[in-house]
Amino acid sequence: MDKREMIAKRIAEYFQEGDLGNLGIGLPTLVANHIPQDKGIMLHSENGFIGIGPNPQPGEEDKDVVNAGGHPVTILPGGSCFDSAFSFLLARGGHVNITVLGALEVDEKGDLANWMIPGKLVPGMGGAMDLAAGAKKVIIAMEHVSKHGESKVRKKCTLPLTAVGVVKHIVTELGVMDVTEEGIVLRELAPGVTVEEIVSKTEATLIIPDEVGSMVR
Repeated sequence: MDKREMIAKRIAEYFQEGDLGNLGIGLPTLVANHIPQDKGIMLHSENGFIGIGPNPQPGEEDKDVVNAGGHPVTILPGGSCFDSAFSFLLARGGHVNITVLGALEVDEKGDLANWMIPGKLVPGMGGAMDLAAGAKKVIIAMEHVSKHGESKVRKKCTLPLTAVGVVKHIVTELGVMDVTEEGIVLRELAPGVTVEEIVSKTEATLIIPDEVGSMVR
């Protein structure tokens, strides 16, 4: 399985019946392809609608139906559209059960940096700060190591923060981790990955329980 789809499929398991969720741009959008259609789970997009479905089939895209990142999506039966003011009311008002976000860095305290690198031009933070602060649960979907070979799971974030102490779960191509009061606990490993490998690629101190499961069921 493609590593990005593996991450997305595992994250979909966090969603429970009746949840309202939000998927950040990039890797998190793939989670929509793995959300069960029979559990009343609805996905919110901050550009103004609820009811994101799986990606459209090639040739069936609608230029007027896109997610917050501008990529074509589908809207499920029962979905609804509204203006940005109402959309951000949902994000800021504690109505979103789960938000799945990408990250540049996450640290042992659950701090999140995902909106800018100093010196580089960025379009803005979008809804990342609103969602990170307003959602009941924040899950990070990202690659474990940066393009420069540096761990993105750090003792302390070095980049400008998006939110402080909000991250609950981190899912990468190497494994699944929980952020707890004691630190980051390794819960599951990807197929073929050893504890020694993930520890070597993680700047933060990982807490290793007696039993570590598999992130692929």
